[in-house]
Amino acid sequence: MDNILIITIAIVAAALVFDFINGFHDTANAIATSVSTKAIKPKHAIIMAAIMNFLGAISFTGVAKSLTKDIVDPFALPHGDIVILAALISAIIWNLLTWYFGIPSSSSHALIGSIAGAALTAAFIAGQSSPLNYAGFTKIIQALILAPFLAFAAGYIIYTIFKLTLKNFNLDATNRRFRYLQVLTAAFQSYAHGTNDAQKSMGIITLALIANGYQTDADGVHFWVQVACATAMAVGTSIGGWKIIKTVGSKIMKIKPVNGVAADLGSMSVIFTATGLGLPVSTTHVISSSILGVGSSHRIRGVKWDTAQRMVITWVITLPISAAVAGLVYYIFTLFM
Repeated sequence: MDNILIITIAIVAAALVFDFINGFHDTANAIATSVSTKAIKPKHAIIMAAIMNFLGAISFTGVAKSLTKDIVDPFALPHGDIVILAALISAIIWNLLTWYFGIPSSSSHALIGSIAGAALTAAFIAGQSSPLNYAGFTKIIQALILAPFLAFAAGYIIYTIFKLTLKNFNLDATNRRFRYLQVLTAAFQSYAHGTNDAQKSMGIITLALIANGYQTDADGVHFWVQVACATAMAVGTSIGGWKIIKTVGSKIMKIKPVNGVAADLGSMSVIFTATGLGLPVSTTHVISSSILGVGSSHRIRGVKWDTAQRMVITWVITLPISAAVAGLVYYIFTLFM
């Protein structure tokens, strides 16, 4: 077995591990509100989320294609296979660290920052110009930055509409009805997560196949890649991410069913729009920001801003830290090349 094939297999394995971790790290966000309000039992929520994530993951490929072409030029990447492997290891390390501490950080930021960091390090060591596709990379960064603000606004507006529409209704009866509706919105939230997040690993595997000469078309994603990534995320989802569910579901604000439905609708609208445009966004940021928007509309003093501040700090530092870690991992690999 030649070295290129061994490295390709290692990349596919690492990408599936990343998707598995993403499943129990990020998918927790999709069901956090419905679990915290007891609209659905945790075990049932996880099974539902796993199924809906799988279905979402095999439904679209636009985000995967963007990651394949828009961050780096796969045909000009020095030691492209090693760059990709270093990026995946860096993103996995960051995801595990933030999961351990129960911080809902972004797997998307970690992966994109890691790819950029490893690619720039590789180009610097090789004495080549930057392989980054700055137009595409800038577009992705803009989407990552803008999405949480849009989700905050969507959550705020949707809950404001709910307040005005339901102000004369009995609160307890309304919440009981919304608890049933919350099961539906949580299912679609999980589906939305699958349409965007699972595609990131698909794009990475496709990038590796191109870099190592196993694929020539940057616009295509093999069906086996779709199924493998969707399955890995579904299995990861089935494990659950209880620390993050606790943070998102209770430590941002006290969530009631009507709040949860508004937050789910706000975040879903942003994620589905991004998927339709082929743009990767952080589902973690989007869901958390939508909850913050709902909380601000409901009662601004009811939002636990210290938790929100801790989350925002993590979001900001994820890109540079993951880029630095990926660069270091790539450099360590070069010592054995």
